[in-house]
Amino acid sequence: MTGVEVRPARPDEWAAVGGLRWDSLREAGGEPDDSREVFAERFAAWPAGRGAHECFVAVEDGRVLGMTWLAVVDRVPSARRFERASGDLQCAYVVPDRRDAGIGGRLIDAVLARAAELGLERVTVHSSPRAVPVYERHGFRSDDDRLLHAFVVHTDIFTSGDRVGGA
Repeated sequence: MTGVEVRPARPDEWAAVGGLRWDSLREAGGEPDDSREVFAERFAAWPAGRGAHECFVAVEDGRVLGMTWLAVVDRVPSARRFERASGDLQCAYVVPDRRDAGIGGRLIDAVLARAAELGLERVTVHSSPRAVPVYERHGFRSDDDRLLHAFVVHTDIFTSGDRVGGA
């Protein structure tokens, strides 16, 4: 695995990242609205206007093997620290033929290193059951009863295109 480079994605790799995003939906049983090629092309334009999202990739011999994103969210100022932000690790994915080789862990470490550079208070992740042990090995914990979430009522995101919210 010494030939695998983990680093921020370059604009010329965004279409490949979009292809991985499409693959991840199919692998999860979802039905994409567009073909892989059409989605990847559309996706390639998306990151340019998203300053709060940073993509990290694992690349070997020009092939993008994996990706993950750090979404940075400003937080309300506190009396202790006025400038505050937290992060959310999103869309982690490694191609099936390269899993269980440490690539996902290296992507997680890249996100956490960037979060430290930015001074983020915390990074959260919504994980698949299979990946929970990987996140735990890299410092994530789920034993904090204070971090709760609520599911937002919406149509099925796997079949409804870009629609969010009740109809």
